[in-house]
Amino acid sequence: MYVSIRRYGLLTREPVEKVLQGVREGFMPIIRDQPGFLAYYALDSGGGTLTSISIFEHRAGAERSNRIAENWIGRNLTSTLPTSPEIIVGEVGAHELNLTKLGIREVNRVSKTK
Repeated sequence: MYVSIRRYGLLTREPVEKVLQGVREGFMPIIRDQPGFLAYYALDSGGGTLTSISIFEHRAGAERSNRIAENWIGRNLTSTLPTSPEIIVGEVGAHELNLTKLGIREVNRVSKTK
């Protein structure tokens, strides 16, 4: 599993929530259809920055997501976000998910009777 983290400095005073709405409506439908896609997160990382996290099965997918993001931003958000953010790509070395809290797995409860 590979992750690409992109950190953007906003180029305008446009509210981050408005930028995130554009990402939800425009970029997410594109990225989720890419081969090996597992997850995508975008967040207001404070101080006039926006950070996105793309998770893919293979490094090629994570790296491809950077090019897709660059192209999409270049067509849709050039006045808001730079097309060349700070980028980190790497293989996940450790991870944990609480599937029960995410509602993906029910807790098996065993009741004991005497």
